[in-house]
Amino acid sequence: MLYHFFEWLRAEDLRFPGNDLFRFITFRVLLAVILSLLITTVFGKKLINYLRKKQIGESVRELGLAGEQQKKGTPTMGGIIIILAILIPTLLLADLTKVYVRLMIFCTLWLAAIGFIDDYLKLRAKKRAQEKGEGYKKSDSDGLAGRFKIFGQVMLGIVVGATLYFNPNVKIWREFQGTPPAGEVIITRQLNNETRYFVEAKSFITTIPFVKGHEFNYSRLLPAAWRDYTWVLYILVVIFIVTAVSNGANITDGLDGLATGTSAIVAACLGIFAYASGSLLFADYLNIMYIPNLGELSIFIGAMIGACVGFLWYNAYPAQVFMGDTGSLTLGGLIAALAIIVHKELLIPIICGVFLVENMSVMLQVVYFKYTKKKYGEGIRLFLMSPLHHHYQKLGYHESKIVTRFWIVTILCFMLSIVTLKLR
Repeated sequence: MLYHFFEWLRAEDLRFPGNDLFRFITFRVLLAVILSLLITTVFGKKLINYLRKKQIGESVRELGLAGEQQKKGTPTMGGIIIILAILIPTLLLADLTKVYVRLMIFCTLWLAAIGFIDDYLKLRAKKRAQEKGEGYKKSDSDGLAGRFKIFGQVMLGIVVGATLYFNPNVKIWREFQGTPPAGEVIITRQLNNETRYFVEAKSFITTIPFVKGHEFNYSRLLPAAWRDYTWVLYILVVIFIVTAVSNGANITDGLDGLATGTSAIVAACLGIFAYASGSLLFADYLNIMYIPNLGELSIFIGAMIGACVGFLWYNAYPAQVFMGDTGSLTLGGLIAALAIIVHKELLIPIICGVFLVENMSVMLQVVYFKYTKKKYGEGIRLFLMSPLHHHYQKLGYHESKIVTRFWIVTILCFMLSIVTLKLR
């Protein structure tokens, strides 16, 4: 809104101190980070006090883990402040006419609604048990049923995939030499004192890391006769990615600060990709695809980073508040959507390495247990406990050490992902 206000001032030739600064994406990104930090740190304490007053506290299962009893009663649903710290700077500072910004605002609200309903149902089940004078035991069945969570994520995947495939404003620029394609609008730009020619293309390609040529078109996966239906394949891929990463972040949110810090690092990585692909100069230098209007998404990502870092002030060990599914499902889904928008979905196993390992640890634990039970009559666990962070807790590692080392692994994944910009 501030962005559009200052645009109006310029259009009316009204001078206002500093209004030209809002033309620069870098300025608005930094302002979004600062504003989201202020929202989470200043208003976070007020939210914690409100949640504590309303007795909106976490219920902890008896898992035999060190420090679990100290977590009982810690306010949950703190993800609300993360949502607000993302949305408010975005609405104030971003160009709301851009399709990518609108899509990410929709994703935030949709995922936040799913997570909020899940947290609310869990809290309602706890309150009912207390009113009946029964001992409350946390159960997966207390919250939103798994099939409804998956349904919500699938619907979001359909919206994201369909928007990116069919919206006419979602295009990439392809450089050409020689005779221009027939019927195409030619775009001329001066780069490094050289005239370059581009056309806007509606081609759905993704980046393959560490491969020369590093681009892959989804249509190649289908027979030539079926390529008119590439959109079906594309939407299915988007659904799978959104569901997997969103649940991966949700599973990772099991230790103080683990999901929050990891999400901030992953968002920073995606922010670099978005800024580079949204700048014709950087895209040309790095020899990566240029995606018009993508630079505005950097403001949203900046707000997301600031929100995570600010929330970490209260969520770091020992946590004063938990984000709940309101925060974890949202952060995971946003990371998935951002990776798809910047055409880096094949980098997700590297960028989101911690989320992937956490997800896989649960799947392997279940599969191996069922396999050994069927074969030997008694199930054997592959890990002492899943997800993986609980395995290390069982080994005797302190919670803060596990979180710090997972952050370090995420930073290494961050660096490896950035290296793919030039290492092919």
